Amino acid sequence: MKFGTYTFLVVILLSIFSCKKDPVPVSECIEGCMDSLALNYNPEATIENESCLYFSNTPYVIETPYGFPNMNIPSDNPMTIEGVLLGEKLFKDPILSANNTQACINCHQQNFSFSEPNQYSTGIDNIQGTRNASALINIGWNTSFNWDGSSLTLEEQAFEPITNQIEMHNSWNNVESELNSHTDYPTLFKEAFDIDYIDSNHVVKAIAQFERTLISANSKLDRYLNNEEQLTISELNGYAIFNTEKGDCFHCHASQLFMDNQFHNNGLDIEPFLDLGRSKVTLNALDNGKFKTPTLRNIEMSAPYMHDGRFATLEEVVEHYDSGGKYSTTVDPLMKKLGIGLQLTNQEKIDLVAYLKTLTDHEFITQ
Repeated sequence: MKFGTYTFLVVILLSIFSCKKDPVPVSECIEGCMDSLALNYNPEATIENESCLYFSNTPYVIETPYGFPNMNIPSDNPMTIEGVLLGEKLFKDPILSANNTQACINCHQQNFSFSEPNQYSTGIDNIQGTRNASALINIGWNTSFNWDGSSLTLEEQAFEPITNQIEMHNSWNNVESELNSHTDYPTLFKEAFDIDYIDSNHVVKAIAQFERTLISANSKLDRYLNNEEQLTISELNGYAIFNTEKGDCFHCHASQLFMDNQFHNNGLDIEPFLDLGRSKVTLNALDNGKFKTPTLRNIEMSAPYMHDGRFATLEEVVEHYDSGGKYSTTVDPLMKKLGIGLQLTNQEKIDLVAYLKTLTDHEFITQ
């Protein structure tokens, strides 16, 4: 009996220390260690087994959709299950705001493709912003963020809302203090990053990991291209308009991403511009009035449209381009029918909108 007990203790100790040194799947460590966090995630779950603090995290593999390029993931923030689940919890937790009333998801709601149906978002002090909340769709393939490209990485962008005076209006010292004194977060950050003190850098890393999983690639158009579903005559006509000079849409909304990671002045305004756009970042007057091309995926679900949410419907967007747009010194050369317009018939406009709606991925907004 003594020998058997000794052997059992040795096995347990070896299990703990093997988890401490070598990365292994969570399921291979002591039974029940991660509770429901790894497989059946429960945002309210807590971890009571202190030995879990020594386990290595579990890789999260991004499955690249057909036709997409490989996602560029920073070497200092690799994707892990623990990091993604932590990022999702933070994304939905109002603890990041100064008065604990507002979370990221309030302005980036899933049923609106992680955007917001209001023209402008309202912060914790009831102050509105001046730009529409961007839809968070396939943003792991973006090379810059915000309408003016002021952030170059998801991690960098995630720093902004917390301290922005018209958004969450908090301080990072306060955020770190609340998270470190929280019942669950210290353990969750230990599991995700092997840190003993929660700091702002790891908060934004977790949020960025979650945001990289917001992938949409199962629209009706995707199924059509995979020979799994057929488009209607109207949708096919819209497809032709979109991808030819007839509609001129494909120049900026090309590839499976339906955006070009570039900045354009699409003829919305005459000068002087109320919002200088990209030039606020570059300090180059040639960038006045230019804004980042948004993806058209799930465009049906992410109204209102443009950087300032001025258009409430897709029909209004089509009317803008059909009109030819407004002249300014920085208007994009791709606006080739400026002042003339696309001259689409009413049926062609209907067909173009019908095609745009084939980019809706219902699974993305409900899963």
